[in-house]
Amino acid sequence: MLYTVGEMAKLLGIAASTLRYYDQEGLLPFVERSSGGVRVFTEQDYAPLAVICCLKKSGLSVREIRAFVTLAQQGDDSLRQRLELFRRRKAAVERQIADLQETLRVLEEKCRYYEAACRAGSEDAVRGSFPGKQQTGGE
Repeated sequence: MLYTVGEMAKLLGIAASTLRYYDQEGLLPFVERSSGGVRVFTEQDYAPLAVICCLKKSGLSVREIRAFVTLAQQGDDSLRQRLELFRRRKAAVERQIADLQETLRVLEEKCRYYEAACRAGSEDAVRGSFPGKQQTGGE
């Protein structure tokens, strides 16, 4: 089955303009074009596109993704380099998740604090009852 830019973008959950941008930046050398020059995506294009989207979401720049695409085109000769790239990204995402979990913990604590203050009608009623720096207006 063949897909238009818009159809493939929808499947990937990204904007069609993003997919066009990735193509302009050389991230999609595997994508075919019709005789009229229109991008034509196949079902086989979905998996590498999903990897590109994953790498972007993980924080890689377009330049770094282009380097990955180049490695992928080299085939088995670049297996170890690609493995190392994914290991580094995985570690970076794990650090981001840990940071976000700490952020979430603080936000949850602040929600509990302010919910209790709202129920009591004043911060004075709850100040000191919650861990953390409650002496400065819950901040």
